[in-house]
Amino acid sequence: MHLAQRALRRAASGATVALLALAVGCAPQPEENASPKASGTGAQTCAKGKLATKTSGKLTIATDEPAYEPWFKDDKPADGKGFESAVAYAVAQQLGYGQSAVVWQTVPFNKAFAPGEKTFDFDINQVSISAERRKAVDFSPGYYDVRQAVIALKGSKAAKAKSIADLKDVKLGAQVGTTSLDYITNVVKPKQQPAAYAKNDQAKSALKNGQVDAIVTDLPTAFYITAAEVTDAKIVGQFENQGGTPEQFGLVLDKGSALTPCVTSAVDALRKDGTLAKLEKQWLSDAVDAPVLK
Repeated sequence: MHLAQRALRRAASGATVALLALAVGCAPQPEENASPKASGTGAQTCAKGKLATKTSGKLTIATDEPAYEPWFKDDKPADGKGFESAVAYAVAQQLGYGQSAVVWQTVPFNKAFAPGEKTFDFDINQVSISAERRKAVDFSPGYYDVRQAVIALKGSKAAKAKSIADLKDVKLGAQVGTTSLDYITNVVKPKQQPAAYAKNDQAKSALKNGQVDAIVTDLPTAFYITAAEVTDAKIVGQFENQGGTPEQFGLVLDKGSALTPCVTSAVDALRKDGTLAKLEKQWLSDAVDAPVLK
């Protein structure tokens, strides 16, 4: 999902930064979401700093614009600040590319996993791994385990919801092409057609203006919105993961990319040595205070 995830641009107050620094638990990578492991042959092609990248000697990483907090900082993917920027550079380091060898590229969210040859080596943009998307692109193993959350203005009917059933009569919105919108359609199944927006900024504005009663985003995005951007809104609750395995964000690569085994090994190593958990603790929020909607 994309979550998104993505409606985050302005710097938070000191209290918000403290909130976002709390740890989110990091679940083990399910086997079904893992990309093919590097074989003996693959290991030879994964020589550090000498991969078959789009530009020799450089690693091209893509994300959308604007690049929102807490995934990035101040709309500057290249500065290494924010969870996804930090993860991208950690992966690059594993592959043998220092910060000066990383080139950032702007690619719209939906285009990142659409069919067709890619102009990047990998994309990092809160893209949820799914069987449908795997038909068009390769994914790394998951680098973040996702929960979706509902945000509503304080005092509104939606803000009083205690269950999924309580949301069926309210007008909901989310960014188009995201798991957030899928959760509205497939889990809540509201009586009203959900509103779909090209950007999370638009969904956030619709909530402010009363055009929708509530919006759905990933949980870290929800914490940031309510703490720093729409302070008269609250997190109503979070959804349980569906299907028994956690939704996960993965790095996106060309379908059949020669880099897939290398990137897979890099992400696996970062999970195993605790780097991903450390970066979550540094940059993302704690999910403890968001009640689960059933």
